[in-house]
Amino acid sequence: MESFEERLERLEEISEKLRRGDLGLEDASLVFEEGIKLAKGLEKELAKVERRIEILINEPKTVGEKPILELFPELSSLKED
Repeated sequence: MESFEERLERLEEISEKLRRGDLGLEDASLVFEEGIKLAKGLEKELAKVERRIEILINEPKTVGEKPILELFPELSSLKED
């Protein structure tokens, strides 16, 4: 399987091809379909990483401590002011 970075690079290539506008309708359709599949896969992978980061950030430091459910709890006090 290609790495995240390789797939992102391929998505950028696809985007550039479509922007140039020199593809025929059938080719453009196939390239667009590939791009959509890549974008959805990359988005799904980013969401997984984001969830893992949230878990690590909010993990309790001591036994019995409740986890913090906000990603940036220090910013919540700023909203209340």
